[in-house]
Amino acid sequence: MSTIRGMRGYLASSIAVACAAALALPLTSPSDALAGTSRPATAERRAAPEAPAVPETQAVPGSTQSLALVPLTRDRALGAASVQGLHRRDVTRFSLVGVVWDDPDTELRGRVQVRTRSADTAKWSAWQDIETHSMEHAADPDTDEGTSERVRGSTAPLWVGESDGVEVRVQAKTHAEDGQAVTSQPLPGGLRLELVDPGTEPPPAGPELKAPNAGSLTAESAAASAANAGLAPLGATVIPELTRKQTQKDFLATRGSEGAATNPYIGPRPRIVTRRGWGADEGLRERNFSYTKSVRAAFVHHSASGNNYSCSQAGSVIRSIYRYHVKSSGWRDIGYNFLVDKCGNIYEGRAGGVAKPVKGAHTLGFNGNSMGIAVLGNFGNSQPPDAAVEGVARLTAWKLGLHGADPAGKTYLKSAGGNLFRKGKNVQLNVISGHRDGFATECPGARLYAKLHEARTSSAHHQGR
Repeated sequence: MSTIRGMRGYLASSIAVACAAALALPLTSPSDALAGTSRPATAERRAAPEAPAVPETQAVPGSTQSLALVPLTRDRALGAASVQGLHRRDVTRFSLVGVVWDDPDTELRGRVQVRTRSADTAKWSAWQDIETHSMEHAADPDTDEGTSERVRGSTAPLWVGESDGVEVRVQAKTHAEDGQAVTSQPLPGGLRLELVDPGTEPPPAGPELKAPNAGSLTAESAAASAANAGLAPLGATVIPELTRKQTQKDFLATRGSEGAATNPYIGPRPRIVTRRGWGADEGLRERNFSYTKSVRAAFVHHSASGNNYSCSQAGSVIRSIYRYHVKSSGWRDIGYNFLVDKCGNIYEGRAGGVAKPVKGAHTLGFNGNSMGIAVLGNFGNSQPPDAAVEGVARLTAWKLGLHGADPAGKTYLKSAGGNLFRKGKNVQLNVISGHRDGFATECPGARLYAKLHEARTSSAHHQGR
């Protein structure tokens, strides 16, 4: 109980510092990109701090091309287009692809394949499959984000590298009838191909602890950065790592005499690349931040965006996923709370503060009192790098430790509704769970899921258990 009270003090102190840093600055109007989309504050939705609206120094705008798919064949029995797509065509350069459709509650039952032309070599790739998930990575039902009119059904995004040509085909699932293959279920309406350009890399930021002048930040960038006040300077690109002793000292300092003789189970704070560090365009997301009460569990995902990236490209991959989640899928921000690349580097995900219980859109039915961690890549058949698994362990040892959770233990979460557990059911889960533990899905891939026991053991060790 003392750990919980101490954590409340820790969070309250952090929130107070963040608000003081930002509220001292003048108010500005919302971004044009989100005009008319803001909603009233609720118990889980608090206003983001404000800051002066001045030109952003980072040049990473990016873009999205949205192309309507057309029928390629028709099903004889239903008279419907059983295959939709686009033949080879030249397009503006992009690096990530996905397919979206109008109704987020409609599943795409079938196969989605794409091939792309490299902008460097002019060679066409082989056909690649795109995971067709839609509802499994999403905001909880009956929430503002989940019921927004902006939300669409969407496949997983696929990173293809810089390309300038594309071809896509979406084929409905079929079954045999009178010796012929007929469509089992029509394809969703409003199918569109989304081509995402992540924009240019942000300029070098210099020494990690030397933040840029606050005057170079937009209102949205300052608010996102201020949410990490006490961990790094305003505008910092990296939250520096601390030793376990330093992390404990910092944690105990927020608890006063109550915890002076306590040795908290908390892992050393890892190095975390901030949203500014990976070049987030803060004008894309909704301005307000959304919180839950605590973080009792971590759900591990794979991004399903492919393994064909270098760690130096991780920022571009994350910017692309962010843009795809917001502009294409209609979410309020990137769905994951954190992302980890194949080299074990850790990145801040959804805005609101890395030490705070930010509510994400990662595990439909269990976004409350949890956090979502996406390892960049596909791990159904590919082995996850040891560095990535250890990155998950280091991150959870710290973040779960802030909230008094044992990474090797179990906890109960109440389902908000999904395809495994009815709404309102209390479900016992591992504190570090895979996405498939809360929703019927292949995520985070069989190979990564098999490594979660190692992550739990390592995370508990980092906490000193």
